[in-house]
Amino acid sequence: MKATARPATAGATRACPHCKATILESAAVCPACRGHLRYDSAAQAANAPETHSPLRVEGAIRHPGEGPAWEYSMLLTIRNARGEEVARQLVGVGALQPNEERTFTLSVEVSAPGRRR
Repeated sequence: MKATARPATAGATRACPHCKATILESAAVCPACRGHLRYDSAAQAANAPETHSPLRVEGAIRHPGEGPAWEYSMLLTIRNARGEEVARQLVGVGALQPNEERTFTLSVEVSAPGRRR
């Protein structure tokens, strides 16, 4: 008897077995480490939730070349419709030496766990 995957509850989470990031239970690939989580590839591809990115923002910062190095902190904050903070996470930190540049990209992927391709 072949086991079938139960449908995920929208918003249900689990830990990625590779990087331990908190991810959606419905994910077939971890968005953090890109590790594959399910290996029934043909069936999984047919049943993968339909996803799209309604939000993608990219920007760059450049040290002007004069003065000491800059330090930066990449902070992500999620707020609900009432403006209340739901999540806040420090994504990364680093430094920019004179004339160095860093590009930051934020994308939000959405899917409906019950809707399949």
